[in-house]
Amino acid sequence: MADNKLSATTRTEFGKGAARRLRRAGSTPAVLYGHGTDPVHLALPARETFLALRTANVLLEITVDDAKKPVLALPKQVHRDPILPAIEHVDLLLVKAGEKVEVEVALVLEGEAARGALVNHDLTALSVLAPATDIPTELTVSVEGLEIGQHLTVADIKLPEGVETTVDGETLVLSIVPVPTEEPADEAAEGEADEAAEAAE
Repeated sequence: MADNKLSATTRTEFGKGAARRLRRAGSTPAVLYGHGTDPVHLALPARETFLALRTANVLLEITVDDAKKPVLALPKQVHRDPILPAIEHVDLLLVKAGEKVEVEVALVLEGEAARGALVNHDLTALSVLAPATDIPTELTVSVEGLEIGQHLTVADIKLPEGVETTVDGETLVLSIVPVPTEEPADEAAEGEADEAAEAAE
């Protein structure tokens, strides 16, 4: 059911020093919370966690301290190392099968607009309510053949079954505008020279 399975251990040491020691030992600090439960501080396997979190809104199946029943969680905040390909800390939201969660899903454009047209992208991600166990990785928006002056709104986006948006349907997603043209350099220079001559008279 979950996209990725991870084993975790509970942490009893906290603070920056403890977090550094944990990362040196090959683990990633994390906090699991939600459904009115007290936050649980975890240590996750660093490499497996890094690979799992390459996908946005990935559903994790986490077994804590060899418990018989794993828990389901979604990454809410991922703190990445600014230089190294590593994760410094993860905030995880506890979820249950059958419930809906609010997440941001990336909008991906496909197709080509009419010749001479440019796609002005106003919205790059859409907030939706989706089943915790079936969150779309992306939403496709077709611009194939759209002409200058046309536009698409949130209401034009086809959502998967069971998924609904929390955004007003009239919100602009993209508009089709003319490709800007540049004035030839020699004509621009000539125009500037004429303006300078007129100013000197």
